[in-house]
Amino acid sequence: MERTVVRCADGHVFSTASFPMQQAERLGPGRLMRCPRCARLRSVVPVALQKQG
Repeated sequence: MERTVVRCADGHVFSTASFPMQQAERLGPGRLMRCPRCARLRSVVPVALQKQG
């Protein structure tokens, strides 16, 4: 199962095994998920990973 790295509205970065409706671009990139750091339902967006090298 593929994991997605996301950032919540408070800036906490974590990974999740499921990112609901990831392919639905018309709804925008944000989704509501429970953040494990602040334990609240927050808007989260995928983090763009940068290549190092």
